Amino acid sequence: MLIGIVGKPNVGKTTFFKAMTLMNVESANYPFTTIDANKGIGFIRNKPCVCKELNTQCNPRYGYCKNHIRFLPVDLIDVAGLVPGASEGRGLGNKFLTDLNMADALIQVIDISGSTDQEGKNVKAGSINPADEIEFLEKEINNWLFGIFKKNFTKIGTSQRVKKQKTLTILEEYLKGAIGAKEEEIDLVLKKYNLKDKNLIDWSDEEILNFTKNIRELSKPIIIAANKIDMPFGKDNLEKLIKKYPNRIIIPCSAESEVALKNAEKNNIIEYIPGEDDFKILKEDINEIQKNALKFIKENILQKYNSTGIQLILDKVVFETLGYMPIYPGGTKGLGDKNGNILPDCFLMPPKSTALDFAFKLHTDFGKNFIKAIDVKTKMLLGKDHKLKTNDVIEIVSGK
Repeated sequence: MLIGIVGKPNVGKTTFFKAMTLMNVESANYPFTTIDANKGIGFIRNKPCVCKELNTQCNPRYGYCKNHIRFLPVDLIDVAGLVPGASEGRGLGNKFLTDLNMADALIQVIDISGSTDQEGKNVKAGSINPADEIEFLEKEINNWLFGIFKKNFTKIGTSQRVKKQKTLTILEEYLKGAIGAKEEEIDLVLKKYNLKDKNLIDWSDEEILNFTKNIRELSKPIIIAANKIDMPFGKDNLEKLIKKYPNRIIIPCSAESEVALKNAEKNNIIEYIPGEDDFKILKEDINEIQKNALKFIKENILQKYNSTGIQLILDKVVFETLGYMPIYPGGTKGLGDKNGNILPDCFLMPPKSTALDFAFKLHTDFGKNFIKAIDVKTKMLLGKDHKLKTNDVIEIVSGK
């Protein structure tokens, strides 16, 4: 799984990435600070971890578990800032968009305070409508996908006619590698626009644009991180956005606050669990600047919005938008591995995953030689088509 962090320059996108990963990445108050994509690992919360239900404590091989909250790693990519005209190669557009090819979902970081123009230059707070950011970025990504498709359209359309392939088949072959689109997503859009039985060579430009726009919405959904919520005009602009886009996920965020809290926790100044609405001060002898900063974050971010928003939006992307489920391998004779680690592994499985899918996830041989699965909690035997659910603990039984 790969989550892309996108947005125009100077909206705090790289700080947002740092808040998720605590990586030391270059960030500054001018456009195009990020030229090459930053790649890192973020962590989503499985709350509560299944170890609480099983009255034990897990020992994760990857990630960590704190207070029975399991933090699971996911791949993140932060790419160069996008400006109008990027789909035509302006700025770093082509490089930016190519970096996003295989992303499963996108988090668009916007300046909710309205203090940066479309080029990423600082302007008077409140003078820019954040809704414009949302609309221009979607337009650029849709136009980019249209351009990719249009560029190769005659070639794949001619190939379809020569090979007498179905439209779904040839599009699945092409788009899986080009943008990571899935067969079921392509099929859904083809049916929506009555294109399933129409040869590609006969599509109009309008049909191509409608198809690529809808494929983007399904294969690369965009979730909005309303950053700089603590700045003037942030709260008012957030309310306007939510009213304008009632069906969109829009999360108020303060990337700088999250970085500050994680650094304070790292230096044993506070005890803080990402995504929580409070922290505990461990050192009383901190200086006035540190005290005031922590007080500001508590009063203006955590108490008003229940978190900094950084952890929340990543959780929502994976669990709600993409619908992934945490599934644990286990055994009916014990939950530990050969080294005594309890529930060391947890895998994120896509929606509608079956016991057989999980077997293949663990090892190809387990899938090929699948005999049965066992629900470790209930000891029930499960067939290969059994649909998994969040926090299942599954033992796979396979032949040689």
